[in-house]
Amino acid sequence: MAELLLGPLLRYVDGSSATFWVEANRPCTAEVRLADGAHGEARTFQVAGHHYALVPVDGLTPGTVSAYEVLLDDVAVWPLPDSSFPPSVVRTPDGQDAVRVTFGSCRWAAPPADEKDPVGPDALDTLARRVAATPDGERPDVLLLLGDQVYADEVSDATRAWLTARRSLADPPGSQVADYEEYTRLYYESWLDPEVRWLLSTVPSCMIFDDHDVIDDWNTSAAWVADIRATVWWRERLLSGLMSYWVHQHLGNLSPRELAEDALYAAVRETPDGTDVLRGFAAQSDADPASVRWSYRRDFGRVRVLMVDTRAARVLAEDERAMLDPGEAGWLREQALDAPGSFDHLLIGTSLPWLLPHLVHDAEAWDAALCRGERGARWAGFGEKLRRGADLEHWAAFPASFDALAGLLAEAGTGPDAPATVCVLSGDVHHAYVAEPAWPEGTPGPDARVLQLTCSPVHNSIPLYIRLGFRFGWSAAGRAIGRRLARHGGCARPAVSWRRTGGPWFGNQLMTLTLQGRSARLRLEQARTGWSVGGGNGDRNSGKNGSGSGNDGRNGGRSNGRNVGARLRTVAESELSS
Repeated sequence: MAELLLGPLLRYVDGSSATFWVEANRPCTAEVRLADGAHGEARTFQVAGHHYALVPVDGLTPGTVSAYEVLLDDVAVWPLPDSSFPPSVVRTPDGQDAVRVTFGSCRWAAPPADEKDPVGPDALDTLARRVAATPDGERPDVLLLLGDQVYADEVSDATRAWLTARRSLADPPGSQVADYEEYTRLYYESWLDPEVRWLLSTVPSCMIFDDHDVIDDWNTSAAWVADIRATVWWRERLLSGLMSYWVHQHLGNLSPRELAEDALYAAVRETPDGTDVLRGFAAQSDADPASVRWSYRRDFGRVRVLMVDTRAARVLAEDERAMLDPGEAGWLREQALDAPGSFDHLLIGTSLPWLLPHLVHDAEAWDAALCRGERGARWAGFGEKLRRGADLEHWAAFPASFDALAGLLAEAGTGPDAPATVCVLSGDVHHAYVAEPAWPEGTPGPDARVLQLTCSPVHNSIPLYIRLGFRFGWSAAGRAIGRRLARHGGCARPAVSWRRTGGPWFGNQLMTLTLQGRSARLRLEQARTGWSVGGGNGDRNSGKNGSGSGNDGRNGGRSNGRNVGARLRTVAESELSS
């Protein structure tokens, strides 16, 4: 009998259609039935011995809420029979209501319920418990997960034990994941967390990768790529990372129309085993990054979201460095300027912040100049070591791209049909803040309010050096040091100046934008312990490394006892509209 291993994840939703992602333990037909009578089905496809389906459902009615169930070969497998969570539902927009966009990045999988969480409560777990406690109350219309959904290079103790039972950790890459099967373990560990599993089944999600989805510093420089390609384990790691990302994250980002037109998706589904087809695609993505587009666009009523790949789309030659290759930059420009007047808010999701603390920005621009050879070969070697050691690889490390994005944001935000807000949404840096750019005196600024909104981590460590370093980076003393570094590197002034208007905030946290008409409101919430929010009881079994069906520990439907008493606390709230 077919059993549900992972999912369902509610991914794409518009006024008339939705898609649902599932993994089963064998080939089967996956079907989704909504209480209002709508339904859809899809045959599973196979990759590396795993069986997946992305089920499209059409004929939905705008502005409705409908519970659904999942069946495999006509046998109901979702909701789980012992679930204490409310029914999973599909909420279709009607184009009139407010759009709530919740975003963040950097999530370690939470430990089992009987283990102390070393980094505090998981913000996604805590959000799930709040939504479950008040199923008819406020909830996000979409989750934007801005990178590091899994950590291929920093595995948990439980996953390390699982790897030890599978192979010798004395062989490279040691306790990091090595192949596709090991990547699937990361997704099981992360997405079978009962709260997160239920949340992803009932709130649509958009995802994009960052470095830890593959490895820390992924594509930081041409020299880094040359060094890692010389290792014996890298090719399998990279191809497996791209393959698993395509299966678990990328496919669900696409609309039903885009899926129907996707030649790779068709090829994988049409062959009995799509492993070789998908592996060939991953190899092409590595050999010719400009031939593959991971970025995508989603429209939510009058809110446009552009999720931008800032990892695989880079140009790394030192004399041509760019955050986005020409094709990707052209795509971003086209989407940001398409049909002016048809959207009130433009959100650009990029895992890496555009505006950073001033000292950090200047240090990255200075380091980029050193690596280009502006101060000679000796300084260039030092710059490359510093770039890798200090993760100096954000937009500031690609000065021409930084300025080009500033120009695009100004252009998109200018004119009689300009949106009310243009926001860059980012994560990565393990704290949250709001920054606002200003264009040089004498240069017409945009009509829209332009903002950098940064929020991370969802669930990760925040060492003291991060807190102190970023606080100092925003300070007047930090800015003065940054200017000295910029002068040493002969760096040109950036196209905009900016100031921090909120934060920095440190903690496991999420930001939510509430957008209605031309108004925009921002709320930052942190996961804190000390108050029960309901949403079920019971414990979470540590069975995630096994295999089985809907009632085993890995797929348990009970609420996670580890975070009972945690809640999301609002620590900042502000009106953003211009």
